[in-house]
Amino acid sequence: MKRTAVAASAAVLLLPLSACGGDAEAGDGSTVTVTVGYQSKTINTVTAGTLLRSLGYFEKQLNSLDDGRTYKVVWQDYATGAPITAQMTAGKIDIGSMGDFPLLINAARGRQLDRPTRLVSVTGYNLRGGLNTIVTAPDSELTSLEELKGRKVSTSVGSAADGTLVRALRRAGIDPNDGVEKLNQQPAVGASALAAGSADALSQFVAWPGLLAYQGKAKALYDGAQLNLPTFHGVTAREDFAEDRPAVLDAFLKAQAQATDYLNDRPVDAAEKVAEATGLPAEVVYLYNGAQGISTFDPAVKPQLVAALKKDVSILKAAKLTGDVDVDAFVDDQYVKKALGASYGKRLASAPPAAASEAWPKGAKQTKSFASPAQLLRYVAAHSNSVRAAYVPDATTGTLWFADKAVWVADGDKLLPFVAPATAQAYVDRHDGARVISYADALERVA
Repeated sequence: MKRTAVAASAAVLLLPLSACGGDAEAGDGSTVTVTVGYQSKTINTVTAGTLLRSLGYFEKQLNSLDDGRTYKVVWQDYATGAPITAQMTAGKIDIGSMGDFPLLINAARGRQLDRPTRLVSVTGYNLRGGLNTIVTAPDSELTSLEELKGRKVSTSVGSAADGTLVRALRRAGIDPNDGVEKLNQQPAVGASALAAGSADALSQFVAWPGLLAYQGKAKALYDGAQLNLPTFHGVTAREDFAEDRPAVLDAFLKAQAQATDYLNDRPVDAAEKVAEATGLPAEVVYLYNGAQGISTFDPAVKPQLVAALKKDVSILKAAKLTGDVDVDAFVDDQYVKKALGASYGKRLASAPPAAASEAWPKGAKQTKSFASPAQLLRYVAAHSNSVRAAYVPDATTGTLWFADKAVWVADGDKLLPFVAPATAQAYVDRHDGARVISYADALERVA
């Protein structure tokens, strides 16, 4: 029988049995259905989800197996990792992608329900923790975490963003359980709560903070990279699926590597593809997934990320979301090592480059990089009507942010951008003569 791989969509809540994970055998036993759970708008998973789906690489890899079977790929889109885990432990999703904290819950639930799962690869990561951000309303007077004491903060409990909130509050001397009123909400609900004034701050994962800032609906209060702890998203597979269908998992991981290379080689095209599929502004996608973006994409399971995952366990245990999690048993990189072959060692040893300032001219398929924020500002000042977006790295953490949303500091001839007001003020306090200025003032200084 001629092999084919068919991409199919499925409703999230009403899942027909024919769209469940595992084999949907035809009369001759030649048809295999593979169900992939992904989060289209959690754009640090795109190489295992949105972008991978749009490029069709997984289906092409399955077509090349030459094993006499027909493969049908069912893509199921979710807002968070929790429902993906629920479907995996029910045997209805074979492969899923999610953030580090949900991955631990995935491991715990799989073990608890005798449906063990394995972390098989990584999608996007940030070694300092910049994938999560705490934001406030645009007109909020809050300027530091310490001022959140006694306030209402929206987050998604059990998510990486919640982990950032808990750790950040502790460092600020605030009990995350008693010092703030935590609202457990989905990202979209939390964004609405922030806009309505029923939440004073919102701690969320990509792409929500950048999206709300871009739309003028929020401003950054805390850059997750201040924690200097890695955050990442990864791919998890059911253990029984990996053992029963190793060739299919191998095809998925090879396709993921292809999608990763596409994103890294053609970041503007990749951002526009993801934007088209998700409805997110391409400028926001590029903030995270671009050439200098907050996220680095690499399927290799780096030791730093595994070490960070082990540190995350205590946060989930304290929240009574999991017990102990055997991270070493959960992490299984044998499949991605095999899929990537000789290139795996090189990927494992690679390090993300230091972020640079970047401008995206209107109508261009390539961006322009600059050696300093001041050089970027000069370009923007000279091309104010033809710049689609401008990005600058935080002077302390390196986290990329929109130039017009950054907090700017003038220190003599230097112009320094920061994601959050507290880090900008900390710099000012350490440098005589330095002061916070507006974005308009920064542009005037270089014009």
